[in-house]
Amino acid sequence: MSYCLNPECPHPENANHAEICQACGSKLLLRDRYRVLRPLGQGGFGATFLAVDQVLPGEPISVIKQLRPSSTDPQVLEMARELFEREARTLGKIGNHPQVPRLLDYFADHKQFYLVQEYVSGATLQQEVKERGPFSEAGAKQFLCEILPLLEYIHSQQVIHRDIKPANIIRREQDRKLVLIDFGAVKNQVTQTAVQSGSEQTAFTAYAIGTPGFAPPEQMAMRPVYASDIYALGVTCIYLLTGKSPKNLDYNPSTGEMLWYQNLDISEQFTEVLKKMLEVSVKHRYQSAPDVLKALDLAPYMEGLAEGLITKSTNPPSLPRNSPQSGDLSKLNTSASSQLGSAIRERRLRMEKNPSPLASPAPRVVPEKITPTANPRNINYKAPASKAPNKLDASSIVSSYTKGRRDFGEQDLSNLNLQKVNLSGGNFHAAKLHQTNLQGANLSHTDFGRSSLNGAIFKDANLVKAYFSYADLEGADLRGADLSYAYFHYANLRGANLSGANLTGAKIDEEQIAQAKTNWATVLPNGKRGLW
Repeated sequence: MSYCLNPECPHPENANHAEICQACGSKLLLRDRYRVLRPLGQGGFGATFLAVDQVLPGEPISVIKQLRPSSTDPQVLEMARELFEREARTLGKIGNHPQVPRLLDYFADHKQFYLVQEYVSGATLQQEVKERGPFSEAGAKQFLCEILPLLEYIHSQQVIHRDIKPANIIRREQDRKLVLIDFGAVKNQVTQTAVQSGSEQTAFTAYAIGTPGFAPPEQMAMRPVYASDIYALGVTCIYLLTGKSPKNLDYNPSTGEMLWYQNLDISEQFTEVLKKMLEVSVKHRYQSAPDVLKALDLAPYMEGLAEGLITKSTNPPSLPRNSPQSGDLSKLNTSASSQLGSAIRERRLRMEKNPSPLASPAPRVVPEKITPTANPRNINYKAPASKAPNKLDASSIVSSYTKGRRDFGEQDLSNLNLQKVNLSGGNFHAAKLHQTNLQGANLSHTDFGRSSLNGAIFKDANLVKAYFSYADLEGADLRGADLSYAYFHYANLRGANLSGANLTGAKIDEEQIAQAKTNWATVLPNGKRGLW
């Protein structure tokens, strides 16, 4: 089917290869290249359509957004145009991340504005929950571990999404990665009442952008901050865990707090993390994505602490929460928790200052003995013996990738020979690839965030738009690699060899490049060759 984009067309459906709309006479081939197949959605500011690009080989599918305000009021039109242009600018700015749709085109045609972006095939998390039921605690934690690094990247680009919710997160079909969509709030409604209310507010300031229930109070009051996205992410977690929309949950009428945890079977530690994400007061909420990730990293320690306290406590473990004794036990737990928490924080700081390249995720630990007056510096820990997971070999990686697997996160893939393989779009988040040979491999759009890549060989590899946030690339061989538009936020490049590498458009700072080896053939982010 060919679909007509004329908003006034009475019968927009046409035959597959029609050039002119049979109902209104409009041209059906937008800009002489895009053939619209069908509508995807309609909002207050715009309509979204599925289309094919008939100019490019293979006629790839794309998404076209058309500015289509429901009102003709000049103020509303101006607000709609500004929001629409903002989405185009935002996608153009951050669309080099593999979990954000790329901006493909932006133009005006016959006084109408259009935005063309990459089509993401897959189901939204809202659809997943409706079809399969709520997530487990482990599933919700995995969701946060996947989406928080993306949110960190978005915020590093000075962008606040303002509409994070399950319907705006798609699990991409081909690699199962989560993709965040809708950066322009083009679906928000603006009523004539808001514009003609007679107040001094303009149409732009009189309407809060966001979805009620998911947006925090400060955002609905037109004062969004980065922590506003943390709140929306917390509400999204509650939806994943309960299957309930915020409008179907109770609220504390005096504080505005969402009452969600009474009948939810999750650990106390995870409950506390979610509570802090959902703080009504901004100053008491997590301020950034890394703050939440750090809190989640404490889970194995705090679970071990809880078991130790129950074992050592002289009070019965089954005391009701509202009994007189339960308050004393709560104080005991809080005191011990704070002491052990201090020890953990000090230990983590020491580890961050002297990281081990072979360090693996911390094992679950249980304190041998703990009392409220114990010195946390003298606590002894014993980690239970655990069986090492089977290590993947090169042939099994290539075979499983060919069959559709994309997630190799947290795997030990050190010392493997993976020359010239195609692993584009793969997820190697927090994996170990020490001395792994990836010479000439296709690794475009691959996630190496927080991975250990010491001495890895990436010579002549395709690493276009690869993600290296917090990765350890010390001593890695990147000679001649195509690193255009790669992302190196907080990556360690000490001693890495960038001779002849292409860093055009890469997110990397001067200090990182200064720590690496470069030569006259190195293409810097500004497109020039040589040293800074």
